[in-house]
Amino acid sequence: MPKSKTMNVALIGSKFMGRTHSNAYLNVSKFFDLPIDPVMHTIAARDGKDLAKFAPRWGWLNHTTNWKEAVNNPEIGLVDVGTPNHVHAEQSIAALEAGKHVACEKPLAGTLDDARQMVQAAKKAKKSKTFVWYNYRRCPAVALAHQLVKAGKLGRIFHVRAAYLQDWGGPDTPLLWRFQGKLAGSGAHGDLNAHIIDMVRFVTGEEITEVVGAIEETFIKQREIIESAGGEISGKGAGKKKAKKKMGKSTVDDAVMFLARLAGGAACSFEATRLATGNKNANGFEINGEKGSLKFNFERMNELEYYDATLEGRVQGWSTINVTRGGDGHPYAGNWWPDSHIIGYEHGFVNQAADMFSIIGGKKPVVPMPDFADAYETQKVLHAVIESARQHCPIKIRSIK
Repeated sequence: MPKSKTMNVALIGSKFMGRTHSNAYLNVSKFFDLPIDPVMHTIAARDGKDLAKFAPRWGWLNHTTNWKEAVNNPEIGLVDVGTPNHVHAEQSIAALEAGKHVACEKPLAGTLDDARQMVQAAKKAKKSKTFVWYNYRRCPAVALAHQLVKAGKLGRIFHVRAAYLQDWGGPDTPLLWRFQGKLAGSGAHGDLNAHIIDMVRFVTGEEITEVVGAIEETFIKQREIIESAGGEISGKGAGKKKAKKKMGKSTVDDAVMFLARLAGGAACSFEATRLATGNKNANGFEINGEKGSLKFNFERMNELEYYDATLEGRVQGWSTINVTRGGDGHPYAGNWWPDSHIIGYEHGFVNQAADMFSIIGGKKPVVPMPDFADAYETQKVLHAVIESARQHCPIKIRSIK
């Protein structure tokens, strides 16, 4: 087999997503035969001291505190934007104008206007491919659900219930950037609802046409300002140091719930919260159709539940599919371990990196990949939900350009 070509990657951001993306680039060529292999050329972030440790630990050949230097380096082929939402547009557009392929973290941007500018920039940069890290599409169970619906196993879809429940955002959690509207754009809505909106669009193959009604709520209105609390949080009070208490205003939602309709007429409910006590990362959906139903919960990510209503009544019942059998066609599973040797959160990012470099190399991804235009459809729904909550009225998605 001829040796694969290579492409230099620059990653902007070295926190939670910086680690997940780095791990993906570090491992993808070990598990997937790709037309183009990534080379971890440059990592860019603001904290030079931290960056000097991060780069060698995670396999980056170079590091810089100047992201523009990395973006404009002629040796770079792909720029990966793993920064807070408010700078996605500036960094992605700069990379597109420099002629790079661009992978951007989700949601596409902090605001609809920023997202629109990113889509327009992508259209102008005709030779550049764009990708958005909606990594849950790359879980074998979610990818299989997409394939089953596409094959007609559910028939007409009647109902969708989707929820993303976490509990780390209680009163003791400090004022991280995720609680600041000017940096995050929104709270649980943009962080969590974005994922389940994308998954529902992806699995059903249908667009959300209307937000019928919504609730947006900020329960914790004041949070403690702590100098060292700028990174990602892994538990209540994580990163907290003893200091004189200084409080700041939380300017994002803690929870958002909404009702919606799909293009085929299905009724949908969505819920996202950081205050669902006892739920650590309960991210999932249930889809009910005329021929059957599907259930997924990321806390059991190697399983997909399926109800086949076409069987005779005496043998109907929910079945649990262990989605680790690559030889039987479970998506991505054949690149990992033997049957029932399960995979974890990080593997979805590796699977996505494999599909990105397959696309760049002219090959098809295992399942469809969201580009900027695709992710903009999710951004429109995010925007419509907040408008619906604040105006107390339904919002047609087609009214949003």
